[in-house]
Amino acid sequence: MTARELAAAGITDPALRAAYTRCRELNARHGRTYFLATRLLPVADRPAVHALYGFARWADDIVDDLDRRREPGERDRLLGRLEDDLGYALRTGCGTEPVVRAVADTAGRYAISPALFTDFLASMRSDLHVTDYPTYAELRSYMHGSAAVIGLQILPVLGTVVPRAEAAPHAAALGVAFQLTNFLRDVGEDLDRGRVYLPADLLAAHGVDRELLSWSRGTGRRDPRIRAALVAAEALTRGVYREAEPGIAMLDPRVRPCIRTAFTLYSGILDAIAAQDYAVLHRRAVVPRGRRAASAAVGAAQIAGARLRARVRRGRSPAGVAAPPRKGAAR
Repeated sequence: MTARELAAAGITDPALRAAYTRCRELNARHGRTYFLATRLLPVADRPAVHALYGFARWADDIVDDLDRRREPGERDRLLGRLEDDLGYALRTGCGTEPVVRAVADTAGRYAISPALFTDFLASMRSDLHVTDYPTYAELRSYMHGSAAVIGLQILPVLGTVVPRAEAAPHAAALGVAFQLTNFLRDVGEDLDRGRVYLPADLLAAHGVDRELLSWSRGTGRRDPRIRAALVAAEALTRGVYREAEPGIAMLDPRVRPCIRTAFTLYSGILDAIAAQDYAVLHRRAVVPRGRRAASAAVGAAQIAGARLRARVRRGRSPAGVAAPPRKGAAR
């Protein structure tokens, strides 16, 4: 976390500054696409977004335990401890883990409902024992807690030009679209962890089941039935992006370029998957670095234009200072 971001957000307590810095480190290390887009936000808003990401990442790492050092029972205990720590921090402002202190501070600053964190942790806990989803409806129920609530948590930070309730369904859909993209990209890696997040009814419609996916993953061989199922999963995901897209225009103009960049980069993962002919069971699809940089450059140019227009509307010269923090119920 840069001192400039922390100062702009009004975060002065040294321990709290260190907690937010820890969240930023998690975002930078694990969320390359997300972190790049976050850097396009107004400076004062970035710490809150880092805190929300950092907390989600912390919980996700407990559940996944990629090194397989912990048994499910231990992971459940750790998740329960995290939930207790968060509940205490939301009530008192104090927490044991740095990511908990930062996210509780963010929740207080932006009046983020504690229920959104409860729903998130419930979905995280289900990952300890649920390994597949028979229908898309059941997967969507899981994604309410694991993805939709992330969009709803971030919405008060971003601010809107319409009543927040009007923008909320689109923000939730964007969280779901991002997670569906991850599920499609990470089919092979998730299978290695014993999970299949593509709904079984979608797979079965193309003659695919877990056994066939495991065979393809283990042998490195392709099967046209798997490709057809992945094409269908891509189409499903693009439909959710279409649900989400109208919400971008409902956001504060200063943050739209950031969300548009995230939208472009994440949906670009679907393009990369298609470009490698849906070989997600055998290699990870990534957006080329040049395309990520170009998208960020476009976003930066849009931000500069939005700031200039805002200054002109206020009767200020282009050399004037940046806009003051937003106020009001539409935050």
